[in-house]
Amino acid sequence: MSFDVNNYKSSQRQGWDSAASGWKYWWQIIEEGAQKINDRLIDLTKIKQEDKVLDLATGIGEPAVTAAKVVGSQGHILAVDISPQMLSIAIQRAASLGLQDIIEFKESNIESLQLSPLSFDAVLCRWGLMFLLNLDGALTNMFNALKNGGRITTSVWSSQSKTPFVGFPISIIMRELDVSGPNISSDSTTNLRVPGSCSLADERILKNSLYKAGFKDIHIERQTVTFEFDSVNDYVNSCVNDMLYILVN
Repeated sequence: MSFDVNNYKSSQRQGWDSAASGWKYWWQIIEEGAQKINDRLIDLTKIKQEDKVLDLATGIGEPAVTAAKVVGSQGHILAVDISPQMLSIAIQRAASLGLQDIIEFKESNIESLQLSPLSFDAVLCRWGLMFLLNLDGALTNMFNALKNGGRITTSVWSSQSKTPFVGFPISIIMRELDVSGPNISSDSTTNLRVPGSCSLADERILKNSLYKAGFKDIHIERQTVTFEFDSVNDYVNSCVNDMLYILVN
């Protein structure tokens, strides 16, 4: 069976739209746990006042919001996501923090995003690259959009066994519903890869793609992220929120 790229992207958009209200509800727990990742991404890219920053797969607005507080009123953040419902929440958050003049939100599929060359000081992507079909092409686009000396930092999930917050509900849903991953053709003429939450757990895959795109001095480190729920029921309910997304992907 051939793989329909347009159908996959449409399903991806619908899935994140369906999950948006739940992400808004669980925002405090998710972002309290993830803040150390936001801070580390910005630290590694050496973002400073007046910088122009691209945040890809921003979801409900991170790490765009954290970066906006660093670049200040003379800086600019372009925050991109495929889901209009996620972006709606991000826009509300930015406005509530007085950051609406610093962050520009744009709805777009990362892999078809048109970027001006040499236009950004830094590129950020928190937990987004795993879902790309053409990782090599997307990273090349990001590389070309960076100014000379610009940096990219990204975070991806490790294997399911090491990321129970992601892996545990996925494994149960896949097992109970007998759902398998997408069937992508192995045609050597295409750069398509199998996407998924833990598809970049092998750090060599991302590292090789970064080198292909032109990046140098690649640094990889591991971080432990803890999401603290008040009860088991809260954790289960947060997992249920993501079920529609998992099913369509």
